[in-house]
Formats: sequence, C-alpha cells, structure tokens
Amino acid sequence: MVAGAAEVRSLMARSRDVVVLAAVIGAAAGVGVAAFDRLTLEVLFHNIADAPTWLIAIGPAVGLGLAALTLRHLGRGASPSTTDEYIKAVPDHEVPFDLRAAPARIIASITTLGLGGAMGYEGPSIFIGTTVGAGAFERVRGWLRGVDRRAALVAGAAAGVAAIFKAPATGAVFALEVPYQEDLARHSLLPALVGAASGYTTYVAINGTEPLIPVAGNPPIDLRDLGYAALIGITCGIGARVFALVIKGAKALAERLGAVTRVATGGAVLGALAVISMEAFDAGPLALGPGYSSVEFALDPSRGLWIVVALATIRAAATAATVAGGGAGGLFVPLVVQGALTGRVLAGVFDADNHSLFVVLGIAAFLGAGYRVPLAAVMFVAEATGRPGFVVPGLIAATIAQIVMGKASVSSYQRRMRVGFLEERADLPIAEVLSTDPAVARPDDTVALFFAEHVSLARRRAVPLVDDDGVFLGLVTLDDVLALDHETWADTQLSEVSRHDVPRGSPGWNLGQALRAMVDGDVDHLPIVDDSGHLRGMVTSDAILDRSRLMDRLEPDD
Repeated sequence: MVAGAAEVRSLMARSRDVVVLAAVIGAAAGVGVAAFDRLTLEVLFHNIADAPTWLIAIGPAVGLGLAALTLRHLGRGASPSTTDEYIKAVPDHEVPFDLRAAPARIIASITTLGLGGAMGYEGPSIFIGTTVGAGAFERVRGWLRGVDRRAALVAGAAAGVAAIFKAPATGAVFALEVPYQEDLARHSLLPALVGAASGYTTYVAINGTEPLIPVAGNPPIDLRDLGYAALIGITCGIGARVFALVIKGAKALAERLGAVTRVATGGAVLGALAVISMEAFDAGPLALGPGYSSVEFALDPSRGLWIVVALATIRAAATAATVAGGGAGGLFVPLVVQGALTGRVLAGVFDADNHSLFVVLGIAAFLGAGYRVPLAAVMFVAEATGRPGFVVPGLIAATIAQIVMGKASVSSYQRRMRVGFLEERADLPIAEVLSTDPAVARPDDTVALFFAEHVSLARRRAVPLVDDDGVFLGLVTLDDVLALDHETWADTQLSEVSRHDVPRGSPGWNLGQALRAMVDGDVDHLPIVDDSGHLRGMVTSDAILDRSRLMDRLEPDD
C-alpha cells in the first residue's frame, strides 16, 4: 500500500513538472512563431509579391543564396532541414539536437520563404518550437524530476504547429504522429496537449484567430459524397506517392550539386515559374510563397479544369526547385496545396457542385498520405476550415490515401513504429541483470537434496550444475524433477536429470542477445559461461522485467 502511494505521488510530481515545462515551452514557441510569421510574411513576402516583375523573378535566387551562405558560415555547414530534425531526434535519445545551428536554420528559412521559396512555414515553426523545447530541457534537467528530453521536444513541436496553423488539436496530434509511419508517440500526449494549447493561445493573442482556409458555407454531406471521398483518397494517394518521389529526387540533387550551381539552378527555375504563373493566371506570382493564394485561386468555380491542372504542376515544380536549391522550409503546406488543387481538379472531372468539399477532402488525403499523418490531416481540415462536418468523409479519404501511399513518405527519417522498452534497452550490457553468485548444485547431489534445499526452502525453479572447478555441466529444473517418480528421488543423482542442451550466454553479451537466446531455447534461466566453460552467473526473465520496470519509473518512455 505504501509502495502504491509512493508511485502515485511520483506520477503526480512528474505530471506537474511536465505541465509546467510544456506550458512555458508552448508560450515561448508561440511568441517565436508569431515573430517569424510577421517577419517572413508581412515584412518580406508581401512586399516582394507586390514588387516589379524583375524583382519577383530574382527574389528566390537571392533568398536561396542567403540561405546557403547562412547555413555554411553561421550554421557551420548545417543542412536546411527543419521538420526532419524533430523527426530524427524524438525516437532516439542518442541523436543530438544541435542548438548551435538553430539560428542559422531559422534565418535560412526566413530568407528562403520571405523571398519567394515555395515551401511551408510549418517546418521552421516546428523547428522553432523544438529548439525552444531542447533549450528549456537543457536548463531544467537538473531540477525537474521525471521530465525527459522527448517530452520537451514534443511540447515544442506541437506548439509550433498549433501556432502557425491556429489549430491546437492538429499541433498535438501531428507532433505525436509524424515521427513514426505506423504508430504514435502516445506516452508524450500530456506535453503535446499542453504545449499545443499554450502555443496556440499565445500566437492568436498576437496575430488573431481568423481561420487559415476560409470555406464558404457548410453544405450537407450525403452517401454519394462518401463515394467521392474514396475516389479522392485513391487519386491523392497516387499523387502523394509521386510527389514524395519528386521531393526525394530533389533532395538527392541538392546533395550532388555544388552550392553555387544549386542556388543558381533553383533560383532560375523559381524565377521562371514566377513569371510564367503571373502571365498565365493574371493573379500575382502564384508559383512562389507557401501557396495559400493558389488555393483561393482554385476555389473560384469559374476557373477552368486545365488552368487548375497547370497550377498544380507549377506549384509542385516550384516546391521541388526550392528543395533542390537548398531552401529551408516545410512540406506540410505544399502537401496541403497539392491536395487542394487535386481535389479541385476532381470536382471538375465529376462536374460536382460542391467544390469546397472536394478541396477539403483532397487536403486531408494528400497531407495524410504524404507525411503519413491521417489523424492530424483530418484534424487540420476541421480546424483550418472551421467545418467539423468534413471529418467523416475526411477520414475515409485519408485512410484510403495512406493505403495507396504504401511505405513512401516525404520524410526520409520516419521510423516505422515506436520502439518498445525491451527493444530500446536491448543494447544494455548483460551485467545490468546478471546474478554473479547464483546458487549451484553438484553432479552427485540427489534429487531429494535438490528439492529440499533449492525448491522447498529457496523457491528456486532452476539451478545450474557445476563441478568442483566451477565448470558448467547443465541445468536442473523443477519441471524435470517433478517428471520423475517421487520414490526414486533419494537414489537419483542430478547428473542423471540435468539438461545439457540449454542455451548459454557470454559475459560480453547485451540484453538483446540474452533475450533472443532465451526465446529460442524456450527457457526463463540463462547460464552465462566464459570461454573456458566456467559459470559466471545467471540471467532470469524476472530480473530483466524488474530492471525494465525500474527504468520505466526513473526514465519514462516515449
């Protein structure tokens, strides 16, 4: 009872510490994202979009060039990745989060996006939140009990997404979903929720609460629309798979090209696409920036089908050019844009009256498949549009799209599943659970003596058999003894009933090797024997489980 009460108090103390830290991280991340958004969008991009054509055309090249210089000199050769830094760091405690490169990545994101790069603001926002979380953890790790780095990173990422999209539920779910392809970082739910709520509240206090994607009306949804949702899911799944391959190729190209060639090529392509989009659509440089204006453009029912197809192609090419040019930004919004445009195209193909439904379902399906975050994608369309009625068909579209997507993803660092506690600790040395002075028996001991000393008195189920020099001879188990006629116990020596075929471990093994040997041999006791055959100790399944439970209390899992 006392032990149970102590566990409850420990859990309450950890929960309190997590809530406090996540709230502080969320608020700080909200301020940082608001400042980033204002500087990038209002100070830079809006002015560039209204500038003369020649300035619009060279703007992306200048942004990519400044990003490259910043990352090379200030960031000491850091990559332009943002969201991927979070994805890499969350599942693995051993992966460092380089705080020194953070200013360079943020500045590179500002120059890339503010001067016309066709990527999303969520990548830098996630990175800002993650940086705040990592920095806060380094400052408080000595005095906040039970708070691990993972909780701090998840809280920061959730706050970043919640702030930039004004969508707290999306922020929490995305931060939990995106590190894994087929799993959730479910034990970090509390910091994700608190961080998202705190980040959202702080951001909207500064920048307002207007929905990100205003959708007119709230039309009813019938069974036919659910069928359309399935078709949208199939189409967007295929589209997201192709888009992921394009992004993968763009990343590979960026690594192969030299800095000057990379910037010049990416900048030239973006400049050309900007001019083409201005001439073709007469609606400003739709090829540049995050792409929200492209969605608004496509939502106009008067736009022809082939106009929207052309815009989708130009937007995909612009995003690929930005990635290949070494730009820093996110892929969340580009997936949203491609999904919206794909949905609009399908609305034209089916001659549907409800264009907005197709657009929203396209967003849910394309985003859910591309980043493998179906729950976050559906939550996003509900929060970003202010229309929760889209949830059911959105779930259908996102689920089918993910199935069609297969194992592909726009991220190169997602793990398939969360690593469980045994797998995560498989590299621990066997010394962590090794009993170096186990009870032993001699070959000439009788079964009756074994039962009296080891079973009746000490409640042992298995005992190693050794000679006078300590050489391991076999294992005597209770099951083998009970299989004998009781009347023969006094006359039967242990050498006659010991098992010689049991697996043996080495002192240099880790827990993973020991567990595999025990599973393969179907045993709960593993003798550890050195090269000369001498017994060095015993490992039991109970000892491994007890060690894991202790570690769960001292260092909570993901």
